[in-house]
Amino acid sequence: MTASVKTALTVGGRALQVTNLDKVLWPRDGYTKGDLIAYYRAVAKWILPHVQGRPLTLERYPNGIDEDGWWEKHIPRGLPEWVPTVKTAASTRHEQIEFMICNDEATLAYVANLAAVVLHVWYSREPTLDVPDFILIDLDPGEGCTLATLARVALAARDELATVGVTPLVKTTGGSGLHVVVPLEPRYDWEQAKGFAELIARRINTVAAEFTTLDRTIARRPKGTVYLDYVQVGKGKTYVAPFSVRPRDGAPVSMPIPWSEVEAMRRKRAKGTAAEMTRWNIANVPKLLAKEGDRWSKAWQPHRLEPVIAAARSLWS
Repeated sequence: MTASVKTALTVGGRALQVTNLDKVLWPRDGYTKGDLIAYYRAVAKWILPHVQGRPLTLERYPNGIDEDGWWEKHIPRGLPEWVPTVKTAASTRHEQIEFMICNDEATLAYVANLAAVVLHVWYSREPTLDVPDFILIDLDPGEGCTLATLARVALAARDELATVGVTPLVKTTGGSGLHVVVPLEPRYDWEQAKGFAELIARRINTVAAEFTTLDRTIARRPKGTVYLDYVQVGKGKTYVAPFSVRPRDGAPVSMPIPWSEVEAMRRKRAKGTAAEMTRWNIANVPKLLAKEGDRWSKAWQPHRLEPVIAAARSLWS
């Protein structure tokens, strides 16, 4: 067995030992673990506001993306004492789990050294973990779904939400779909938040019935449609953090984008959706952020549900 090659690293005054920086994690692109660490450090200024205070689940690929990875909810063995943690139930029916929380650049470097390619976070923050501060609808394109269809559904969601006074945000998943996100004032419980997400999904399914499905069984979804997943809202549920990398060829990144990008997708003739999402990747996102900043930083406008739901009952019934 080859011994790990260790390198001393100091980040924000924290001393770290990183290992095997030349280990290739993306075989067809040549990106290494060192590249992953460098990426998360380069985007720390922008990703930290999205992950701070939120229980963190890691998706690790120490042998590269071609090998099986695993999800890690419990804190890793040997976690540095300066990394904060929180013990909480992962759902209303499960035992307590001790999650780590990523609040600084040093922790980003630490988890990247674990080959944690993807960072999944809760919809809520410490100390109010039972109070989500956003909901999302995951637009998941099925077999045969074109890029134009995916964009058409996202724009339908944007337009319908606008009619009830909501200004949604959008990001790529880094995979093949899009996330439509609605910031909330942190005053509602999980049942209220999930109910609102379901209300949105059912409305989109009504106005874009030809292009969407609510069927959770993949085999029953009509070919070429977009699955409107609102079920991923709830205690212990996670989403891929903005600017997180994904374990796919091209090392794509889950990227907040302006709605003009979705409008441009609507005009394209691409048969699939995944290739479009690689436009934002580990190589170019740090430069894009340095030039343009985080599209969500000024656009994040928390909403109160009472007037929105009242408007929806009036206009959507």
